[in-house]
Amino acid sequence: MTHAPQPLSPARPSLPVGALLAGLVAVLVSFASNIPLFVQAFAAAHYSPAQSASGLASMYLLLGVMGMALCWRYRVPVVLGWNTPGLAVLIAGAGHFSTAEVVGALLVTGLVLFVVGLSRAFDWLARVLPLPLASGLLAGVLLPFVLRGLSAIPQAPALTLPTLLAFFVTRALSPRWAVPAALVAGVLASVLTRQLHFESLGQLHLLARPEWITPNFSVGAMLTLALPSTILALTSQNLAGMAVLHSHGYKQVPPALLVTVTGAASVLAAPLGSLTMNMGAITAAICMGEDVHPDPKKRYIAGLACAAGYLLLGLCAGALLGLAGSFPAPLMQLLAGLALLGSVQGGLQNAFADPRWRESALLTFAFTAAGFSFLSIGGALWGLLLGLSSAALGGWAERRKRKP
Repeated sequence: MTHAPQPLSPARPSLPVGALLAGLVAVLVSFASNIPLFVQAFAAAHYSPAQSASGLASMYLLLGVMGMALCWRYRVPVVLGWNTPGLAVLIAGAGHFSTAEVVGALLVTGLVLFVVGLSRAFDWLARVLPLPLASGLLAGVLLPFVLRGLSAIPQAPALTLPTLLAFFVTRALSPRWAVPAALVAGVLASVLTRQLHFESLGQLHLLARPEWITPNFSVGAMLTLALPSTILALTSQNLAGMAVLHSHGYKQVPPALLVTVTGAASVLAAPLGSLTMNMGAITAAICMGEDVHPDPKKRYIAGLACAAGYLLLGLCAGALLGLAGSFPAPLMQLLAGLALLGSVQGGLQNAFADPRWRESALLTFAFTAAGFSFLSIGGALWGLLLGLSSAALGGWAERRKRKP
């Protein structure tokens, strides 16, 4: 007696574990790398604890909502982020202005990005500003934080040396985990040496509440904060993020749309203390590699996981800032410097790659890194202006030599 063959049950779709883990890794790496910068930027802007929590929460929640919507709409691992070089600009220059003026500069930065994206002038601006000068500006803005972090090592060697060792060992084995490993080592060293300060934990609530800050607009803040932050957001963030998307074959998302959406979100959230938002680059690359998922069309799940992680961080922003504020200052300075080390290296490589621009890029880098302020204008703008002037004079002299 023969039995009829049983129908095969349909295969259950496997859980995309690799994509989910990639998204969570992107969240962890980006948060661990930037939390020291968040704390220092909010302090430089004279934010109260409640305003700091409001700013971080509003930024993370908007990034999560926008990221989920874009990933689902285009089925692409769209990863958004914040203007990390702009954080450095705030830390260096925000102390010279009131909180309202800082918020005004953040609002104007978002507005300019929105207009640039809406007018589709993104590509034109990228061509107008030479890459070597933009890279020199980036390296010059970030270098002082690396140096400040390294100079903090002798202040608390029991904290900083284990942190530094963990960073370099992990960087040699798995670069993306270098900063999180350094953070873990620093926290453990702080616990063992009893140097954690938990007084700040009582100043913040677990769930942040929105705090409105009425912006004020001053020429000095526009030139010192808004202008360099806008240039860096366009070049080192949005342009780099677009390159990451295209290099992985994702060209169906219009870059102008991403610049427009993040610029509009930055405008809306600036009065709540939020930082400038833009396309992600390094964290985006984590969600797009072949190890994320063998099918490129399924890698958008990593973007959804990253956006979900942002939403969770936004809900816990107050507690996160309270924990970060309990760490000793030398440890926070070192972590910030280590997190920016790779960006400085990339900036210097791009700044000096083309021999025709090396002198101009060097002037931009040096004047920006000097960090001085003249006529109420920070060194970042003076460095860029000097670099452009040097390039223009060099081009004029070269054309004059060629004339018969």
